Amino acid sequence: MQQLNFPKFSFRFKNSENKISIFDVIRKRFVILQPEEWVRQHCVHYLIENKGYPKSLINIEKELIVNTLRKRYDIVVFNPDGSIHLIVECKSPAITINQNTFDQIAQYNLVLNANYLMITNGLNHYYCQMDFKAEKYQFLKDIPDYQK
Repeated sequence: MQQLNFPKFSFRFKNSENKISIFDVIRKRFVILQPEEWVRQHCVHYLIENKGYPKSLINIEKELIVNTLRKRYDIVVFNPDGSIHLIVECKSPAITINQNTFDQIAQYNLVLNANYLMITNGLNHYYCQMDFKAEKYQFLKDIPDYQK
């Protein structure tokens, strides 16, 4: 797999029927290793190991309804009170992040109301903080570390 713009992490792999799988520490199972999954797993480890977010507050690939359409978010980090702290949209490194990507995560956030947004293709990372009163987001250098 391609080298990504994340710190180096230690992953568990498995090869079965000529398909490589990577162990997901959140879902607690092996998942087929695709380019987007490679980015997602790096991002999960980044959130846990570098930003200090507890595994128990992280959720991966769940369905949500946006304007009667079924969508799946990549990563959501909850606050201890159950509200949503962060939504992460992961793309394959081959996908260029553009306005459509920001529109996609903004649509998800109409339902989820996260305080922070992160978009990554593993090579480029974008971080935003929501300003709900002004109905816009402000770009940040990084997302904040977990605060207990």
